[in-house]
Amino acid sequence: MTELATLVPPAVIVLVAALLVPFLPRLVGHALGTLSLVAVIVISWAAEPGAHYEVALFGVFDVVLFNVDDFSRALGIAFGVLGTAAVIYAYSSDTPRLTTAFALSYAASTFGLLFAGDWLTLLLFWELMAVTSTLLVWHYGGEAVRAGFRYAIAHGIGGSLLLFAVGWHFAEVGTFLFSDVEAITDGWPLYLAILGIGVNCGFIGLHTWLPDTYPRPHIAASVFLSVFTTKSSAYVMYRALPEGETAALAVAYMGGAMAVYGVVFALLQHDMRALLSYHIQAQVGYMVAAIGIALYVGGEAGIVGATGAMAHVFNNVLFKALLFMAVGVIIYRTGIHDLYKLGGLWREMPLTAVGFALGAFSITAIPGFNGFISKGMVLDAANPDYYGTGATEPIYWLLLVGAVGTFLSFIKLGYYAFLHGPYEGPAIEDAKPGQTAAMLSIGGLCLVFGLSWTALVGLLPFSAEAIELADPYSTAHLLDAVVLLTVSVLGFIAIKKPLSKIGHVNDLNAITNPLVFHGGRVGVLAVTESYRAIDRAGIRLVRACYWAGQHPAVFVDRTARSFPDWLVEVEERRPTDGGEPTSTIHLRAGIGRSALILTVVLIVFLLVLL
Repeated sequence: MTELATLVPPAVIVLVAALLVPFLPRLVGHALGTLSLVAVIVISWAAEPGAHYEVALFGVFDVVLFNVDDFSRALGIAFGVLGTAAVIYAYSSDTPRLTTAFALSYAASTFGLLFAGDWLTLLLFWELMAVTSTLLVWHYGGEAVRAGFRYAIAHGIGGSLLLFAVGWHFAEVGTFLFSDVEAITDGWPLYLAILGIGVNCGFIGLHTWLPDTYPRPHIAASVFLSVFTTKSSAYVMYRALPEGETAALAVAYMGGAMAVYGVVFALLQHDMRALLSYHIQAQVGYMVAAIGIALYVGGEAGIVGATGAMAHVFNNVLFKALLFMAVGVIIYRTGIHDLYKLGGLWREMPLTAVGFALGAFSITAIPGFNGFISKGMVLDAANPDYYGTGATEPIYWLLLVGAVGTFLSFIKLGYYAFLHGPYEGPAIEDAKPGQTAAMLSIGGLCLVFGLSWTALVGLLPFSAEAIELADPYSTAHLLDAVVLLTVSVLGFIAIKKPLSKIGHVNDLNAITNPLVFHGGRVGVLAVTESYRAIDRAGIRLVRACYWAGQHPAVFVDRTARSFPDWLVEVEERRPTDGGEPTSTIHLRAGIGRSALILTVVLIVFLLVLL
């Protein structure tokens, strides 16, 4: 199996399926996409760490197109499982074949990134992810087109920053391979990489593309989008950051701030998918904080932090997609996006309510669910009472505030969508069989990995050490969970009424969206007008040359009069018979100076042409 995996990397299998889906009957195409993702799960599970496929690109650069390690295996399994369920969900949600094809190509790009063994290969698939995800958004049309334009600009900027970082890194160390250099070179290459990756992670100030884009495309497209870009970027951040550097601590603080910022804006949302999108930022904040702590502190905190970060990536792939599935079914059946216009849906859609509950219990870290395991490890890594230090204590409190905000957000979403009052709309049906199967299978895994937490941690690096250090179901951890839940329920009761009266609250997109629109317009006009000016100047030059060829004497006479007196002397003669005056041009410059001037003119002319 290892040899087969090396010969046929997962990205290739899924990409072939993506290329075939548009030309096959809908059922056959979606079945093929599902099988391609099942194959990814099998390969990720069976491939031995260390298996790789190395080539010499252009005979110069050593690159590893496929590389297996503990991180890529675990995330390959997570993305493969979710992708399989997402394709089944897409089929039941009447997703067009071309939308599914774009989604599969997006997934293929992500698998290429996960299994890359060098920065050049990773960068290639990073850019392919941006292109394929943009096409996935655009294909829905309507408001998604303009949002997709802003999305493309954001990821184009992030990709360019990472490109500069990787190029600078290569210039410093002379290799792209992960095996030769464990992280991006410290200094400007690292800072550029952090910013570039930070766009995909949703760093505060670089995040506006996320809630702007994910609520707009097809409901099945949102399921794919909610998983691949942000979660894979957390993995890349782990690859990029060096150990023990202050940059890692700064990234950890950004993660803590993201956890708070995301939940605050999630609480203020009316649109269900916008609420979930802000929670992507918040949950990635936990991953980023844990990664920064692990690499800065090291030791036991490093083991618990790194394992908690990747476990949270794994878990978030599952429960975040599940929540988008449940909300997507509500939109699919009711056509309503505003959660305040819903209510009482648990009677009409009990299966969807169960799917939502499984996802909500997981993301809020209720004991027994997978989020309780990974989020608990992240908090332990930051908490000085466990493995953290004084430098990480403020991060711990930020993450704790984020945990309360997460409880509040999903109590709010569940209350207004499923519990608040009776449903007053037209009769609706529950989820379709494929939608139900996708939701309940992912929800079941959230429960399985919560109860059998050693199975989850056992998939990750440092599994033996992490299992020995972690004790998620200790009395202290269970008591913390009870306190958080109690505070959150009481808090929601207190803020429910004033919160419902808050209308739309602008984020930084109130600035960035007009800036992108007008900036793009100005940029397009600047380019087109520049070409227009160059075209006019070229036409005028050709016309002037043509006229000079037709009237050489007049051209020389007029040109010579514009030269300085030290170069030429114009002698005018007026005939005694009253005819037209004539002029004679005398060069005052010597032969050497004339040759110098002529040489300079020719050089300038050649430089302009080149």
